[in-house]
This record gives sequence, structure tokens and C-alpha cells, in this order.
Amino acid sequence: MSNQVIVYSTKGCTECTLVKEMLTKEGIPFEVRDVLKNPEYQPEVEKFGFMGVPVTVVAGQAVKGFNPDELMNLLEVTKDS
Repeated sequence: MSNQVIVYSTKGCTECTLVKEMLTKEGIPFEVRDVLKNPEYQPEVEKFGFMGVPVTVVAGQAVKGFNPDELMNLLEVTKDS
């Protein structure tokens, strides 16, 4: 079973767009959770120790912002499953 990739995001967030474009380019399916449209997602972001977005979560591990190296390391988890 593949690990779910979740991107916590907001509309108009440049780094959020970069994360989603990178995942799309890598062919990795992901779910977008807009914290402005659905405020119940904000506590999920905060439980990882972050206040803002983007936050990308795979298998319970989170990366804040658009950091390609950290994101690729995190995404290796999806390729192993």
C-alpha cells in the first residue's frame, strides 16, 4: 500500500504551488488540504509544529515550505512502499 502524500496549502501561496508542481512532475499523487477553506486542517498542521503552509506530510513525517532536497528525501518513503 502506498503512503498517502498530503499537502497543506492555501490559495495564492507561491511555495504551495511549487510543492504541488514538483509532486505532479514526479508523478506522485497527493491530496491538497486548504487550511483557509477548511479551518479544521489547521490543528493538523500545528501538530507537526508548524503554523504556516505549505506543509507536506508523508507517513507521519512533515516538511515545511518548498525545500526540494527535503521533499525528495521524504518522498523516497512513497517509492519504498
